[in-house]
Amino acid sequence: MTKAELVEVMANKAELTKADAARALDAFQAAVTEALKKGDKVTLVGFGTFSSKERPARVGRNPQTGEDVKIPARNVASFKAGSKLKEAIN
Repeated sequence: MTKAELVEVMANKAELTKADAARALDAFQAAVTEALKKGDKVTLVGFGTFSSKERPARVGRNPQTGEDVKIPARNVASFKAGSKLKEAIN
């Protein structure tokens, strides 16, 4: 599903215009992004939890040359599905 398709579904289900649904989705994305940047978790009970995790530095290998490559540590976004979401898709 693309962002445009998601906006259309949101607009239909919430009886909003597509423009209003797009603004709501953009605001949600911005709020989650800002919280994760600060190291906070965003929990939507039953749906899931967005969090950021630190991925440690590691050594990788360049597949073309076989040389070792140092991959720096970084923070990555993570999502853990909640119980209602898990039940809905099974």
